[in-house]
Amino acid sequence: MKQYFYERECQNPELREQSLLERLPAFITYAKQECQHYSQTLEHIDAEKITSRELLAQLPITRKADLMQLQSQNSPLGGLTAKTANLGRIFQSPGPIYDPENTSEDWWRMGQAFYAAGFRKGDLVQNCLSYHLTPGGFILDSGARACGCIVIPAGPGQTEQQLDIIEHLKPQGYCGTPSFLKILLDKASKNTRDISSVNKALVTGEALPEALRAEFIAAGIETLQAYASADVGLIGFESIVGDGFIIGEDLLVEIVRPGSLEPVAVGEIGEVVVTSFNVDYPLIRFATGDLSAVKPEISACGRTNMRIKGWLGRADQTTKIKGMFVHAGQIEQIRKEYQHIAKMRLSVTKVNYNDQMNLQCELDTKAYPDADLVSVIENISASLKKITKLSGTVELVTVGTLADDGKVIDDLRPIG
Repeated sequence: MKQYFYERECQNPELREQSLLERLPAFITYAKQECQHYSQTLEHIDAEKITSRELLAQLPITRKADLMQLQSQNSPLGGLTAKTANLGRIFQSPGPIYDPENTSEDWWRMGQAFYAAGFRKGDLVQNCLSYHLTPGGFILDSGARACGCIVIPAGPGQTEQQLDIIEHLKPQGYCGTPSFLKILLDKASKNTRDISSVNKALVTGEALPEALRAEFIAAGIETLQAYASADVGLIGFESIVGDGFIIGEDLLVEIVRPGSLEPVAVGEIGEVVVTSFNVDYPLIRFATGDLSAVKPEISACGRTNMRIKGWLGRADQTTKIKGMFVHAGQIEQIRKEYQHIAKMRLSVTKVNYNDQMNLQCELDTKAYPDADLVSVIENISASLKKITKLSGTVELVTVGTLADDGKVIDDLRPIG
């Protein structure tokens, strides 16, 4: 049995770097010809001269946070897709942001991550990321099938039914968020359900605290992480616990000082910026909004690509909650629905490894009789769920309570 998903995962790192840089001029030329966005943003760039990381770093950055505006101006995909793109689906992520997919095999390049996590041909895998509108379920589905696995498209929720499936079909693998795997384990323990067939997991969509990973390992589930996005697909993956995330093949990844074009020194925390050689959806210096840092040297597993330290926070106020991005603009959209609310702040915490949202609203209570305040809370709660696709508590506070610091989303969860 082969040791790696791609044999080139163990190639000489200098040769890999040289090969990627040699592809840049032709790829930039292609993007300028095929994509309206790049024909404008790279109009004055001589693609033939972009042959090094130093020259790449002089190109403009396209930020994930800009996609909503770009797509509203040029529907549906902001001019980033190639004219000749062979697309099979378009997804909607929170924001809303629309993301394309070509339905060819392993288009998201997730096979590497599943293979590194021990998934092999014939394994039965319960996929608990959503297949509804967002691409998460499809991203994991394609990666597992690329390894020859058989996928149960379970999606999230319906824990009793999920446990029934595990007992009846006895899958060897789980993929989805770590918090949902925790929910399944706790419910199985409480109700004496047998889920011992599951012995491996690839988790993504949110941070994995080491204490929670220890719980999974104690339950007999070897657990590794993948770092992916709806735009890029796979960015990095674990092969050894605590050994960092190995960058996926066919990507150029930079760590850039937030708000600038400039890469930071090795080991310094900055924003993850990706150049993806995807002919359907070219991404050149695409800023993910995620913070990380380069981890020096190569992995002990023998894979030789660049490593990063994993998710170390957000470069902006956008945050991921239960695997879904929530944007400051969404909170402002809610606020505008209620004329007597001066300010809102969404606080995000974690309780028993599950994300919790609390929306504080500065309300001019004089505008409402006490009897109407319950209905105000209910209406704001409904707006929060409608706009973010997530449930949270709502708290009314007096005007002047929230700090005047410009913060709309306050992520209070511990990192790591």
